[in-house]
Amino acid sequence: MNEIEAVGAEAISLPLPQDGAIEKDRPWLFSVLIAPSAVLMNGVIQGGVLAYLLSQQGIGSGGQSHLIGLLALPTSLYFLWSPITDFFVRRRTWLLVGGLLAAILMAAGFHQKSLSSSGTMILMFLSACLSQLVVSSSGGMMGAMRAVRSRRMAGSFYQAGGMGFGALGAWVLVWLSSRANRDVLGLTAALLIGLPALFSLAAPPQEEISIGTFAGTMRRVWGECKATFGRWEAVPYTLCMTFPMASGSAVSLLSGVAKQYGVNGDSVAWMNGLLGGLLLAGGSATAAILPTKMRAAVMYMIVALVNCATLCVLWLGPLRPSTYYLGVTLYLFTVGTCYAMFTAVVLEFLGHSGKSGSGRYSIINSLGNVPVLYMLTLDGWGGDKWGARGLAGTEAVVGAIGASILLAYFLTRKRAPGSAQIVSAT
Repeated sequence: MNEIEAVGAEAISLPLPQDGAIEKDRPWLFSVLIAPSAVLMNGVIQGGVLAYLLSQQGIGSGGQSHLIGLLALPTSLYFLWSPITDFFVRRRTWLLVGGLLAAILMAAGFHQKSLSSSGTMILMFLSACLSQLVVSSSGGMMGAMRAVRSRRMAGSFYQAGGMGFGALGAWVLVWLSSRANRDVLGLTAALLIGLPALFSLAAPPQEEISIGTFAGTMRRVWGECKATFGRWEAVPYTLCMTFPMASGSAVSLLSGVAKQYGVNGDSVAWMNGLLGGLLLAGGSATAAILPTKMRAAVMYMIVALVNCATLCVLWLGPLRPSTYYLGVTLYLFTVGTCYAMFTAVVLEFLGHSGKSGSGRYSIINSLGNVPVLYMLTLDGWGGDKWGARGLAGTEAVVGAIGASILLAYFLTRKRAPGSAQIVSAT
């Protein structure tokens, strides 16, 4: 075994966890650590706050979608700059710096005369880029955990915090928008983004891997990347990231078909707003109690099939408000569970963080945006062709096919030698 192969094996092979590993890892902390990115991306930019404020300035839907789409780009491209969080200082320091700078730039963006100006867009775009350092740092820290139970719990809290803080941030800022000027709104947004970043100071210390030379560091990074991506099991794990199940794409489209079920605007605002965010967060938190003896990829496929089954309520049920309330409630809750299990699969694919964990996590995690994009198009096509039921039915059928294929694969194939040997601790 050469040096590159040796460090690669170390990247995915972990020693037994010590007693009390879960308590030392403090997985619950990730529900707060992800908050800066959640408030900024899931709340301000993609959660409706910016669209609402732009509409008040007379910007139409076309202009809103263009600007928001531009500001959302960092969620798909952050793997280009996120590897920096593996170097120079600890990951928790990068999280603190990213969260605080993102908060400052967001406040500066709100301070501009027009939210649609180029100056505002530049400041908010840079803020969005910095917020992704929070995501990559969190991923690297979760990947450094030694016990599979800690990882599952951390992923669950991570997703629950992302959904919960995003919904809470959007609700607070929209509520405040009619009661305060834009500078106060920007300061509030900055506090919601920046204050949770201070919890990084409470993050558990992690080993610092120091390599003597630049060449040695690059050899180690290459070895870890090869160990993660240069193996047969990388193929089915990549398919887990890119297959159509559990994309949650219908979340943003269900409000558009609510009228066909006889649901009014106020009810839609609650079901697809704050209450919806809490349902997603609750579903994510529930994943923490799922058994860890079962492989994360298998559990993810099972939960994805349950999620597809909940869409049958909207697909096959009568076009009545009660159908919409029940179907959306079940769908959002199980989507939250799917998101948490998705993170567990990402961490299982990643193996141990080693020296390049944040960068590898960012690459894997960004693949999860692929099915969201194409399923949005496919769900929309189903809705246009067959109405509200067609939208739900399209996602249910396509998602179930994808989940069934991968579930059959993982159930019939034994874990290959060299896969992540992370030991369960209870």
